[in-house]
Amino acid sequence: MRSVDAGSGAGGRDVPGPVTGPPEFLALERELGVLLRRARANSGEMARQVHPDLEAAAYGLLARLEAAGSQRATDLAAYVGVGKATMSRQLRALEDLGLVSRERDPDDGRAWLLRLTDEGLDRFRAVRDARRARYASRLAGWDPHEVAELARLLHHLNERAAG
Repeated sequence: MRSVDAGSGAGGRDVPGPVTGPPEFLALERELGVLLRRARANSGEMARQVHPDLEAAAYGLLARLEAAGSQRATDLAAYVGVGKATMSRQLRALEDLGLVSRERDPDDGRAWLLRLTDEGLDRFRAVRDARRARYASRLAGWDPHEVAELARLLHHLNERAAG
């Protein structure tokens, strides 16, 4: 529910007031906001650890290629939710840095598959492993069942957000 403070805006227009709702959803919104801001900052830091010239957004492409193997650019774009032009620019930068290479798709000679180079894989894994060690350290006091439950709930949230 949104409250409106009538007449308080410039020129006497209505200006939306604070959003209200169940406290658990407001708390969730607040905590997700903090988590997402930290994730963006960490993504930039991790990207720079892979390569000083790597954009933060491109780190996720490396993660996807490491997890899923060779992929077409269109599949990567759909997975991360960006357009063809953005994907093309990011992949070109990854290729220029020597982190990603193209190879012909054996199932369709007109198409190209992208894959991590050996250097890209080594750099990505070093940064990823350091990140995992930090997570393990920060969650060391947690009960393993709580960690598993958090992972399950985040997976559920991500599935809902994608659909």
